[in-house]
Amino acid sequence: MHPNPVAENVLGTIGTVCWTAQLVPQVWKSWREKSTEGLSPWLVLLWGISTGFLGPYTIILDLNIPLIIQPQLFGFLALVSWGQCQYYGVGRSRRAATAMALGMMLIVGGFEAAMVFAVRPAYAAGNEAGAHGTRFLGIFSAVLISLALLPQYAEIWQHREVVGISMVFMAVDMLGGVFSDLSLAFKDRFDIIAGITYSLVVVLDGFVVLAALILNPRARQRRQRKTPRSMEEAAETNMADITARSSMTAVNRVVTPCPSAKIEGHIATQLL
Repeated sequence: MHPNPVAENVLGTIGTVCWTAQLVPQVWKSWREKSTEGLSPWLVLLWGISTGFLGPYTIILDLNIPLIIQPQLFGFLALVSWGQCQYYGVGRSRRAATAMALGMMLIVGGFEAAMVFAVRPAYAAGNEAGAHGTRFLGIFSAVLISLALLPQYAEIWQHREVVGISMVFMAVDMLGGVFSDLSLAFKDRFDIIAGITYSLVVVLDGFVVLAALILNPRARQRRQRKTPRSMEEAAETNMADITARSSMTAVNRVVTPCPSAKIEGHIATQLL
């Protein structure tokens, strides 16, 4: 495919918009429901950390500006979601959760800046060490993005359905990966590592969407089948409690002597 800078930047911009907005539905969903149940905190934490590697990679290779901006916004929103997991899920105070999220952002941002200043001069000079270092940043970011979804798969397995994940978030995330891949296709040289990273996002997110389409209807059917049975069991339990209380009341009436009998017994004792 012939290089086309205009198509490259347009598609990259669309991908950036998607990956900028992708976590907004998830953050909104967690805030509205005041819950992050079913959302693995490791997913969003590892995604946030991965930007410390993907960000320098895009900067050192001098990819188009939209693709350079993508990791920064993606990491910011991922760590905001991680802070929500600490607040709603773990139960930390608002101040502690905010401090943890901001602290992790500073750590990731500092690491990213350090990697750029450490690796870019060697890469620009054509040194083999710079090429290896840049390749490591790209590969490791892809590994982190992939591994981050494994804890989420464990959450899905535990709940037997997809809970706490916004499907809008998943769909937009997949679109961001698709448009980013297309943007790379219009460069003068296709970046294989970046392409693998974006493609992994599409594939792994697709598994989550597929699991939701298969497991969630089955989970709803299980709950519908259990509801009538639960109501019957509750009614039987209430009837058993009422019967037991009635029996105990009757026994107490038979065993407990009346006050007049107690008085007569006392008078007879005094006379003797």
